[in-house]
Amino acid sequence: MGHRVSDQPHRYAALGKDPIATIGREELKARLDRGELIKLIMALNRWAFDAKHIPGSRHFDNPDELYSALREDDELIVYCSNVDCLSSVALYRALVERGYHNVRRYAGGLIDWEDAGLPLEGTQVATEEATGRDRPAEH
Repeated sequence: MGHRVSDQPHRYAALGKDPIATIGREELKARLDRGELIKLIMALNRWAFDAKHIPGSRHFDNPDELYSALREDDELIVYCSNVDCLSSVALYRALVERGYHNVRRYAGGLIDWEDAGLPLEGTQVATEEATGRDRPAEH
């Protein structure tokens, strides 16, 4: 029997007791492929966003920029690097606390997306493709 990985962060990374509403990779990809009106927000810093992000993602450099660009009824999906990453948990909690009621977290984040071989954008993606670093070493 395989071990199932939780979509909830470790208790020390949860930043609260209430469960976090999540979306899985397959559903997120399908919704992006259909061009649905969701706002996908990468919660990591500008350097990380510039290096790699899921196509269609948005990044905000500060809370004022974030809150002025979002409406309370927008469908928001936040992510960062992986299930225990504090950035998307903190952003999720802040949005819910501020009254945004349609917020979910893509817990797998960049690592899950990239492990599945799905496309990414950013300066590091172009560098890895040019050098072949994204391919396993040949023996």
